[in-house]
Amino acid sequence: MEKRDDIETPDVGFACAECGRLACYAGDGRAFPEGCPAPDGAGDELVGRYLEGEDASLAREAALVEAHGYGRLTRLEETMDFARRSGYSKLGLAFCVGLRREAAVVSRVFRANGFSVDSIVCKNAGIGKDEIGISGEDQLRPGEFEAACNPIGQARALATAGTELNVVLGLCVGHDSLFFRHSEAPVTVLAVKDRVLGHNPLAAVYQANSYYRSRLFPESDGEAGG
Repeated sequence: MEKRDDIETPDVGFACAECGRLACYAGDGRAFPEGCPAPDGAGDELVGRYLEGEDASLAREAALVEAHGYGRLTRLEETMDFARRSGYSKLGLAFCVGLRREAAVVSRVFRANGFSVDSIVCKNAGIGKDEIGISGEDQLRPGEFEAACNPIGQARALATAGTELNVVLGLCVGHDSLFFRHSEAPVTVLAVKDRVLGHNPLAAVYQANSYYRSRLFPESDGEAGG
């Protein structure tokens, strides 16, 4: 471990999460710590990416959403604000079957606000888990048909529909990765899945040094106050 700004940081690659300086946030290029991923500023080439083409447009509209909705708009409202500012009227909704009721509400909200919506459930195409090499012992209901999640199918269907912005609602860990990889349209996340914590994964982070300590830090003594 190396000591930097009164905190210990892993001596491996970049460690912004443990940085006690955040010179980038303060705009002080003279204070970038050793190993910072942004020496000498961002560089002309990288800055240029935010000045031209679709990347520039997305970056600008995202900044405007932040500025005008900060602490006022919900994530759902921010999503619609971003879509409007970006000129997107055709939205895609890639959702988990376990959140189908929530997806129905989200679809209605989008339509009520002037958007068209194409929604695709994770189990689309009805591919059996056994068809993709998942044995019965690794399924939730061995001996019964169990549909596999099909995020590639979700991405392809939304591409066929011509959606301009895709919204993810509760896709499984890893399945969301595949959806991001195969989506042709830009993607934003409305909510992530956490079956244990009511889709609020940060609850585990907030309890990392207390009730969840022994679960999240295997080598700890498991003691927690309270």
